[in-house]
Amino acid sequence: MKTWRRRCLMAALSLPLSGCAALKLGVAGHAGPIAESQWHLYVIVGIVLVFVAGPVLLLTPIIAWHYRLSNRGGAYRPDWNFSWPLEGLIWIPPIGIVVGLAVVLWHYTHTLDPYRRIPSSQPAIEIQAVALDWKWLFIYPDQHIATVNQLAIPVGRPVHISLTSGTVMQSMLIPQLAGQIYAMPGMTSQLNLAASRPGVYQGENTQFNGQGFQNEKFDVVALPPGDYDDWLAHVSASAPPLDATAYAELFRESSPPQPLFYSSPPPGLFRHIIAEVQEPTP
Repeated sequence: MKTWRRRCLMAALSLPLSGCAALKLGVAGHAGPIAESQWHLYVIVGIVLVFVAGPVLLLTPIIAWHYRLSNRGGAYRPDWNFSWPLEGLIWIPPIGIVVGLAVVLWHYTHTLDPYRRIPSSQPAIEIQAVALDWKWLFIYPDQHIATVNQLAIPVGRPVHISLTSGTVMQSMLIPQLAGQIYAMPGMTSQLNLAASRPGVYQGENTQFNGQGFQNEKFDVVALPPGDYDDWLAHVSASAPPLDATAYAELFRESSPPQPLFYSSPPPGLFRHIIAEVQEPTP
């Protein structure tokens, strides 16, 4: 019985800490300028919410206790009906909060526009992402390679991703690097991001699209520039070509257990996928 109680106590004490590891995988563990700005916005809004909800949470039990039925010594003022200080307290702080939040959100809405390029002295890496069932295809048109479920990027250099879907509407989320952006069949959306330190960051599809939805995840591998160049050379030299057979296999419903790598993807493959969805075969 004592062992059982001890286990229950330890489990109860561990519950508040059980989400700490998850926080590291989210925007709180930001690893790039976009996610860092998102975190700053969350902190600002959180502080404002404390000022909004704090007085309510504090004063509600105090008022309930003061005006309890058993408190016979409280002041009774049946003719009271107006107070300028109280009216000011009711209206001025909420107006100030709304105006302040409007200014802050206007600034961050423009700053965090996913289509907005990240200022840098280096040109952005161009990557084309295609959402499939149930995997992600990443095409590097300038480097002439393609990967499945692994997105490698160099640290300190902006990345511009063009997204579409080869099946149904899906959504890309890389919490530690950027926010959510939809990938829609027959259309193109954009996402700009950058990594400020080396590491492996989790990306996933957050739009339910069938029974393999839970497995549609990928790793974003941020490499130092030299290691990134070596990775490109290795994939280009050793990976099989993305020929017609491999292309047809990718469009089958499946979740590869390991990342896949291809060389020599067909020129214009991304545009071909968009056009193929726009004009389905009868």
